[in-house]
Amino acid sequence: MFITMANFKLPLLLIFVLSLSQLHLLHFHHDFFSSFPVKIGLLVMSILFYAYLTTKTKPVYLVDFSCHQPTDSCKIPSDTFFNMAKGAQLYTEETIQFMTRILNRSGLGNDTYAPRCMLTSPPTPSMFEARHEAELVIFGALNSLFKKTGVEPREVGIFIVNCSLFNPNPSLSSMIVNRYKLKTDVKTYNLSGMGCSAGAISVDLATNLLKANPNTYAVVVSTENMTLSMYRGNDRSMLVPNCLFRVGGAAVLLSNRSQDRVRSKYELTHLVRTHKGASDKHYTCADQKEDDKGIVGVSLSKELTVVAGDTLKTNLTALGPLVLPLSEKVRFILAIVKSKLFRLKVSPYVPNFKLCFEHFCIHAGGRALLDAVEKGLGLSEFDLEPSRMTLHRFGNTSSSSLWYELAYVEAKCRVKRGDRVWQLAFGSGFKCNSIVWRALRTIPASESLVGNPWGDSVHRYPVHVA
Repeated sequence: MFITMANFKLPLLLIFVLSLSQLHLLHFHHDFFSSFPVKIGLLVMSILFYAYLTTKTKPVYLVDFSCHQPTDSCKIPSDTFFNMAKGAQLYTEETIQFMTRILNRSGLGNDTYAPRCMLTSPPTPSMFEARHEAELVIFGALNSLFKKTGVEPREVGIFIVNCSLFNPNPSLSSMIVNRYKLKTDVKTYNLSGMGCSAGAISVDLATNLLKANPNTYAVVVSTENMTLSMYRGNDRSMLVPNCLFRVGGAAVLLSNRSQDRVRSKYELTHLVRTHKGASDKHYTCADQKEDDKGIVGVSLSKELTVVAGDTLKTNLTALGPLVLPLSEKVRFILAIVKSKLFRLKVSPYVPNFKLCFEHFCIHAGGRALLDAVEKGLGLSEFDLEPSRMTLHRFGNTSSSSLWYELAYVEAKCRVKRGDRVWQLAFGSGFKCNSIVWRALRTIPASESLVGNPWGDSVHRYPVHVA
């Protein structure tokens, strides 16, 4: 049984009161402590001290994380992708030409990964192959995480898995319980249908669960399953995901144990979630449905970038006051006053978020999305480098892309103690979620490439993306 701070709260309160009552033996006359006002004061102080102990939120630490790197046999360069598409005999010549244009402008390189069923001609998707992909990615990421941290699977009290489009029975979280023979009282959660921002949602859920479970490890697994997600029709609105999404997954170890602070990489400082699903335009901009021939796919609206920008604006309105320095807050307020109160035609003031963060991990959802975020926030090419290089090397790996991006920053030995990292995720619904971490220590070169998916390629990056 773990001994936690909660076990000592009441004894500490009693010790505090007794210590105060004995102060007269050192400096004060006994009559002073016998007076009614002083007794009331001691009681109030005791209550406040106890309230402080019971309401103080324990920090959540990111001990370490690991991203899955498939074998070279799973790489799918452009030529292989188009040979697969032609071999499938599902697509018209016009469709293949359309996907060619999309892929050529996508920002993806030739080293991204696909499930093995997509590398055959024709492709052979099935439930068996989908489970094989899930096991390969999830167990690969978890095995690497446990090896890096030295934590045994049975030491983990909370497991959260998010995978949007593949939701088998038994669940993916149950698959982990079976594989690692976890304890019967382990708390497991399986999130589906929450899009590319589900990783941030999982971290939020883990944080809330850690508040109720002291001295606990929580593991978040973020992935997406490509095997059964490939669209096999000719509706152009559903073809873009075929070109952008690739195999990937990440496992993250979180802790609220005080003793883990020394070895942890980051501490969670803020997490802000925004959901604009009440608007029909936002709700349907990324919609899994059937086309006119009954073939299932994910339809992306032409207004996706506009919707993402609007949702980001709402998210930043909530995040800004938490992270911006006073000078930026004043400028922002003055801009609002000029616009709303005095009806002056002024451009909306965009705060300088580079004053708040040293590192930016913007979801690598696609080139157009990254271009819009870079322009809208006034970020530099260097700021977006982790996102663009992740898109080039691994493609859109959905909810795990944030971790490939942070792995890139670490592989470049850019993380210094005290640095602030902003992870920004977008997802269907439509959602925009922000996570802010503070680096607890400098990540040295000797550690930065251990179990890092960039270990064999980071020396080639950054590359120019035409």
